Amino acid sequence: MIAPQTLRAVAVVRNADCADDTVALDYEGRFLRRKRMTSRSGLSFLADLPETVSLDPGDALQLEDGRLIGVAAALEPCLRVEGPLPRLAWHIGNRHTPCQINADHLLIRADHVLEAMLRGLGARVTPTMTAFAPEGGAYGHGRTMGHDHAH
Repeated sequence: MIAPQTLRAVAVVRNADCADDTVALDYEGRFLRRKRMTSRSGLSFLADLPETVSLDPGDALQLEDGRLIGVAAALEPCLRVEGPLPRLAWHIGNRHTPCQINADHLLIRADHVLEAMLRGLGARVTPTMTAFAPEGGAYGHGRTMGHDHAH
């Protein structure tokens, strides 16, 4: 018996308008080069990209046969942060923590140390399960890859 050939995703389409299927990935899972995945409809495939990429919700992985597998943000444990947002955002950024910035709140991944720090700064912090899509970095798509303070 011959094993079926593994279906591969070999390219990324940014801001894809439509997709044939979807895969839900958390923030860490959207940073990949080579990874075995299963779509919402049950299609198994291997992401086999030429380099490591940071995928955003709305991007798509293109299979060898041309089909597109849309990328959605999976629900994950986060902290909703409310209060004096500029000051709180500065403290979060000073710790190089990915942060989703909304008009009335900030969102970070759940972390008990940061939660205690933010509460100490007067923030209202609410644990929640939600899709997490933080701001991309100033120096690269999606993440601040290779960022350091040495000049």
